[in-house]
Amino acid sequence: MVYEIAADVVVAFHLLFIIFVMAGGLLFFLKRWVIWFHLPAVVWAVLIEWEGWICPLTPLENYLRHTAEGTGYEGGFIGHYLLPVVYPAGLTPEIQYFLGVLVIAVNLLLYGVYVITSLRNR
Repeated sequence: MVYEIAADVVVAFHLLFIIFVMAGGLLFFLKRWVIWFHLPAVVWAVLIEWEGWICPLTPLENYLRHTAEGTGYEGGFIGHYLLPVVYPAGLTPEIQYFLGVLVIAVNLLLYGVYVITSLRNR
């Protein structure tokens, strides 16, 4: 049971990382130092998508689930709601490339809004 809970925590952290990559630029409006964590996360996420790499969180989760001697995906909030977001079915290289472009576009938009807002306020 401990390993299943640990695997669920890894999935939740994985989802939070994805959210941070996509929307972390909004935090820049509040705290400028966030950029030092956000931009490397964006680069990492785009490289994962474009190069077809496997995020280290995935093997960690798989190890924890295997150690728990079960998939742990049946039922519950994590299995029903979070797993399909973190590990979408039918993911192809084309979709991964699109996701990488989407990450870049969303973050260029967020940082662009900040730059334009800052220039207008001067």
